[in-house]
Amino acid sequence: MDTFAEIRPYHDDEVAPVLAKLLVDPEMLNIIASLRLPRLNRALPWLVRPLLRWYLGREMKGISTVADFQWVVKSYMDAMIEGHTTSFQVSGLEQLESDHAYLYISNHRDIALDPAFVNYALYHHERDTVRIAIGDNLLSKPFAADLMRLNKSFIVRRSARGPRQMLAAFRQLASYIRFSLLEERSSIWIAQREGRAKDGNDATEAAVIKMIGMAQNKPDESFSEYVNKLNIVPVSISYEWDPLDAAKAQELVHIARDGAYQKAEHEDLKSIAVGIVGDKGNVHVAFGAPIKGEFSDAAAVAARLDEIIIDQYRLHPSNVIAYQRLYQDDSWQNLSQVPAVNAADHAAFEARFSQMPAEYRGKAMEIYANPVRNQLRSVDLRIVDEAL
Repeated sequence: MDTFAEIRPYHDDEVAPVLAKLLVDPEMLNIIASLRLPRLNRALPWLVRPLLRWYLGREMKGISTVADFQWVVKSYMDAMIEGHTTSFQVSGLEQLESDHAYLYISNHRDIALDPAFVNYALYHHERDTVRIAIGDNLLSKPFAADLMRLNKSFIVRRSARGPRQMLAAFRQLASYIRFSLLEERSSIWIAQREGRAKDGNDATEAAVIKMIGMAQNKPDESFSEYVNKLNIVPVSISYEWDPLDAAKAQELVHIARDGAYQKAEHEDLKSIAVGIVGDKGNVHVAFGAPIKGEFSDAAAVAARLDEIIIDQYRLHPSNVIAYQRLYQDDSWQNLSQVPAVNAADHAAFEARFSQMPAEYRGKAMEIYANPVRNQLRSVDLRIVDEAL
């Protein structure tokens, strides 16, 4: 019996039939047509659909395994990185063994790009790609779930309602994570929190760690022993420019002003598309060493993750300029990894913010400044700890 059939990624023998179904899915074809060929789609929709079906069929011809599918995804990632990033840098992978399974827990800024960049970094350093945790709230369309599961994603059932349903869903998810890491020896990526850090403050939710801990075999292993077995790796992903900075700022302004923000239908899917095609500038993915030691509870693990994720986060000129503008403070110069900031950086910053509605610029600036504030706070806490 396949205990995880409802949530796990697709197996190789499922790839061909799922692709055949997707190639005739009208909703998927409509969305791709509206994104890639908007003018032609509006003028000649009857022509676009068969052309698109033919093109995708040619692209997917001969694909029979997950690795085949990911090779196609890689070609699109290559094009995206070349077209929408200035540079892509990776640090810390030398601390990790190529033949070990790891639980990568990263900060969360972009719905699709965070795990995509982790996978891209691993692939180009000859490491196995990860299985990706993705919430079912992002899979409002069946074709979206199929595409994600073809790309080694597994489903987090956030739509479960009622205490019993939620508990069963969390236990199944925790068991799958354990099974993947310790039995199948396949690495996993999961975000440190349920939603994106829209305000730029990266913080691990202890609830995520508690969920993972539900698969602990309590008679045979302590909480710390289980955490150490999982090989948890803190990952920090930083974008020089957030393609969704104005949208996130708008949401934060509405929440501050009205107490809530109502998402439009399929807004998350649109955010994925904007994130992919938007300018990201320089991107850095920093991998930490696996966390080891004694941990009293989930909060202690979350605190350790926060410390590393914040400290190894690679700052960009956009972060420094925003911090200077908001606080007129030069203490950032004392940080260990300070980016050089020149006149061109200031000009790019001015140009970007001039395109935003004035009412959202303050919140957008906070989004960029908060990583600097968090690193400064982390340094201050270490000084206090050392003094004590």
